[in-house]
Amino acid sequence: MMLNTLYGKLALALMALLGAIGLSHSLISHALTQRYLQEAQQSFNRDLARNLVADQRLIADGRLDPKALKATFERYMTINPSIEIYWLDAGGAILAYSAEPAAVKRDRVALEPIRAFLSGAELPILGDDPRGHDARKSFSVTPIPATGPPEGYLYVVLRGEMYESFERLYRDSLLLRFSAWVLAGSLLAGLLAGLLLFRLLTRRLRRLAAVVDAFQRCEFSAFAPYRGAGARGDEIEQLGTHFDRMAERLQALIGRLRERDTLRRELVNHVSHDLRTPLAALHGYLETLQLKADRLSPAERQAYLDAALRHSRRLSRLVGDLFELAKLDAHAIQPRRERFPAAELVQDIAQKYRIAATEHRVRIDLCLPPTALVVEADIGMIERLLDNLILNALHHTPPGGRIALELAARDEIATFTVADTGHGIAPEELPLVFDRRYRGSRRTEDDGDHLGLGLAIARRIAELHGGELRASSELGRGTRFDFDLPICAFRADSLEADTADRRTGGAVMEK
Repeated sequence: MMLNTLYGKLALALMALLGAIGLSHSLISHALTQRYLQEAQQSFNRDLARNLVADQRLIADGRLDPKALKATFERYMTINPSIEIYWLDAGGAILAYSAEPAAVKRDRVALEPIRAFLSGAELPILGDDPRGHDARKSFSVTPIPATGPPEGYLYVVLRGEMYESFERLYRDSLLLRFSAWVLAGSLLAGLLAGLLLFRLLTRRLRRLAAVVDAFQRCEFSAFAPYRGAGARGDEIEQLGTHFDRMAERLQALIGRLRERDTLRRELVNHVSHDLRTPLAALHGYLETLQLKADRLSPAERQAYLDAALRHSRRLSRLVGDLFELAKLDAHAIQPRRERFPAAELVQDIAQKYRIAATEHRVRIDLCLPPTALVVEADIGMIERLLDNLILNALHHTPPGGRIALELAARDEIATFTVADTGHGIAPEELPLVFDRRYRGSRRTEDDGDHLGLGLAIARRIAELHGGELRASSELGRGTRFDFDLPICAFRADSLEADTADRRTGGAVMEK
């Protein structure tokens, strides 16, 4: 319905407001006109009572002459029936009057209006009308005698033929009719202008509502933006601009959620296969041990147990990586930043992988700056990042190769680098190395232990620290990974004394 819309409610409110204004104007105008006519009548007849006393010689020897007053009553009832004359005593009691006896309802008139009139108060002053208990009319009054303490009052009620004549003239005047038509025309013009203005305002609101509805019906995927005037426009335009920004953010968020959901589904599909492989192998070895327990030699039994244990560890490692990556993606793990010397961490990690490098017949070289660098980060996460990079390098570096672990400082930035002399990555595959689904075109028979989650975890850790894990590679020459951390301070102590040891004694792992 029309009234259920904002435009209908505004139109109804405007009509009610203009109607109230028109009614109030009419009532106020009528009241002011009545007051004006009463004031004019009383002002014109202010001295009527005094003139009656003087002209009709109602005072004789300083006292009111009852005979003359009675004659005046009879004369004015015939000549001017529009007025009524009353003789009051000093307390306001009616002693005599010119009106019909049956018409007089009061025997007393209040003295307060009389005193106000005689004191020169602002007109109009309405006094009691003896012809009614509640009626009040304009009047003229004079004390009797005119000097000294009054013994009574001549109270003249202006019945209002003049007033009624003025009122008829006012009602019949062209000016009044013209004013009424001007008022009605002004109210109508205001109504039409208000309706047009509300239409223009609500049109933009209807447009915005249509945009919101379309956005909702298309499931927040696509919509025609409002494209308002922005901060330069009014509140409606600002609201439209804010909605556009909100919709764009929702679309971006929904896009990321859908992308993550797609990645999750694809990851589950890829990982499920990799999980089934060690699980099936583990099941097979254990089943063989169970079925052939009495027929296997101790050496065969130990070989089956070693294989089962290897696949069990592989499965545990895969599941652990999956859980860690899921927690990083869900922001369930946040960096706990602390300050620590970067070179000491790099050296500790190199020492940790000395045995593994020896087993792979790979050399680890350290390259550290002469001055200690203090960085602020989660030391556990950074260690995990470097672990994954070195494990990846060990996996792809052939025997006799070299892994370089470097730390450099430039413009208050500490750069960590892990470089290897492995197979390298093709240029078209390099952008995919951080994709958790990526397997590479140069897979070996041992790649079942390497799901590709290590680099994805490393990149996520770098992002949580506000940085970026970068990769560069050349086929046949190796791959290089590096990331940055801001330097908090430089330690004054020199590392020149042990730099050579770090570059040689703990770094050469070649067999």
